[in-house]
Amino acid sequence: MRRFAAVSWIAIPLAGVLALSGCSSAKSDSDDLQIVANPVAAKPAVSPAVTVKPAGQVLATGSVTALAVAQGTLVVALAQPPSLRLYDLNALASPPVNMPLYGTAERLTVSAGRVEIAEPAQGVVQQLTLPDRKLTETKTGGQPASSIAYGAGRLVAMGAAKDIQVLPATGPARTIGGQLYSADDVVDTGKGVVVLDRLRTAVFSVDVAAGKVNEGLRAGDGAANAVADSYGRVLVTDARAGALLAFSADPLILRQRYPVAGGAYGIAYDAQRSLAWVTLTGRNEVVGFDVRGGEPVEKYRFPTVRQPDSVGVDEKSGRVFVGSAAGEGTQVIQP
Repeated sequence: MRRFAAVSWIAIPLAGVLALSGCSSAKSDSDDLQIVANPVAAKPAVSPAVTVKPAGQVLATGSVTALAVAQGTLVVALAQPPSLRLYDLNALASPPVNMPLYGTAERLTVSAGRVEIAEPAQGVVQQLTLPDRKLTETKTGGQPASSIAYGAGRLVAMGAAKDIQVLPATGPARTIGGQLYSADDVVDTGKGVVVLDRLRTAVFSVDVAAGKVNEGLRAGDGAANAVADSYGRVLVTDARAGALLAFSADPLILRQRYPVAGGAYGIAYDAQRSLAWVTLTGRNEVVGFDVRGGEPVEKYRFPTVRQPDSVGVDEKSGRVFVGSAAGEGTQVIQP
């Protein structure tokens, strides 16, 4: 068992945070990343009724499962019927374009200028190019949880299949597995690839060229969502313990752990302003943290729609978009 020492300038103590390099069995008694005997993925805290008017304006979009901002377009994934609703950011009052999907999109990821759409129940990921609004299907089988562009191909986190599919532009696909309980998200930091495992509430570095899952680190008590920032790090929300975590990717080291009360869940990153936007589902709030320094600094806090599970940001204008999983629409906030 190899352990990495965390740096001293994190926000709260790191007792119990361990690195993993050789414990590959989920049943191993020496598995330091195992929290409970029967792990369950963290879910967003159930939101109370809204008592404060949401900031900004609210678009009537229905129940939102995911959202993303790309190429001057707000892309909102809806639960019923499974579809995308596309808004022109320069004309939000205009009627949106509706695009049907095979099944519910549980993850939208902006990658290489396009939107990657994971539809786990249908075993497919789709790629939406903009502004031509063209959808291209990639069949993966299983239950794909997220997808990103990687070189000329893509990486797909395969959820309960416990591996990552490497899909090149040409040639056969391959898989990378080992140590994972669930491959729920894959993030390319520019300095290394990291996979989020919600069941183990952990992150692992991935050597794509070697086809290997490397060391892992605990990511709090309930790792929920992850995004790359501008500094080669992965930012992770801890929904159970209430924290924002920052990991360097190469080597994999926990750099920051900052307490965020209120059910931290959704996360988006504004690279132009170095702001991490985190939704607090237990409070119906969204908070903007400046992450350039030794610890996050709160810059903004706004009341939101109920059950704000999804968040996105337009880096050009700085506008923040919050999606309600309770059917109360999509919120538009100008900080």
